[in-house]
Amino acid sequence: MGAPAEAPPAPALDSEPAEWAATADAPIGGQAVLEGVMMRGVGGWAVACRLPAPDQLDEKGERADMNDPPRGPIDVEANKSVSVLTRHRLLRLPIIRGVVALGESLVIGFKALGISANAQTPEHEEPISGFAWGLTIVFSLALAIGLFFIVPVTLANLVKEQLGSAFLFWLLEGILRTAIFLGYLILLSKLRDLRRVFEYHGAEHKTISCYEAGLPLTPENAQRFSRLHPRCGTSFLLIVMIVAIFVFSPLGLLPWWALVVSRIVGVPLIAGISFEIIKYFGRHRTNRIVQVLMWPGLKLQLLTTREPDLSQLAVAIVAMEATLALEDDGPVDADLVGVEIAA
Repeated sequence: MGAPAEAPPAPALDSEPAEWAATADAPIGGQAVLEGVMMRGVGGWAVACRLPAPDQLDEKGERADMNDPPRGPIDVEANKSVSVLTRHRLLRLPIIRGVVALGESLVIGFKALGISANAQTPEHEEPISGFAWGLTIVFSLALAIGLFFIVPVTLANLVKEQLGSAFLFWLLEGILRTAIFLGYLILLSKLRDLRRVFEYHGAEHKTISCYEAGLPLTPENAQRFSRLHPRCGTSFLLIVMIVAIFVFSPLGLLPWWALVVSRIVGVPLIAGISFEIIKYFGRHRTNRIVQVLMWPGLKLQLLTTREPDLSQLAVAIVAMEATLALEDDGPVDADLVGVEIAA
């Protein structure tokens, strides 16, 4: 699969702008993993990871110094897969397609994390099982729903009688949900252990933007692009927080148990609506109004991305090239464009 058919002319390679940004959208998403990047296209996905160099390993084959980033070769694993969206027209309806695409992205994302974790595991140790990662998916979903939906509505419910207004209850819950989300991102950004993951997140964004601009995929070209991307999962989650306010507002003052049930049941609808919004943002990123609406989400990405070095960009490019090699020739259905997942 080549560069997007309607991509604008790429910036001249000898120009010297401070930073480049792609103006077209391509059916490529991705995710930062442990010492690497996962890229996903319409026809499959690939994980590329930087392995430790021999001189970084002790006699047991383990990293001697965990603060010394891997300097060895790049290991890549590619997997051919076809989204269920390509087989059932009903699943490609707006909102429904978002729920399906996000579900598939979640499963592939955790598989990619497992591959990257096992790549860093010494040969004498048992790899992480698929069952363990399955439990991780379930736990992660429960934690996210509990933290961002059940906790805010429960806290707001404690003062429901004092508020005496459905509008004030709705407003307070929305403020609490957004505040918890922002606090969560700020906390993650302070964790030193995630610094390299955030750098690979930036490498993923830069590589995708370089491809969307139609430029040759080299670390030097990719480095010139912004580490912020309109379809990033960080921006998507902010949209989820905002959409939830409007979806739940008509329900009014229900008993606590009904509020909790409504928040859990409403998650797929909110995710589907948010998916459509971020897809629209990605396709119309040059529109002035869209740029204003995207601005808060892009600024939040400053918390979940860091500037990568050329070696990290090389890893992201290997993942991109392996993914593109899985694509079939011919036009790509733009409705299959996915959402990048924040690390």
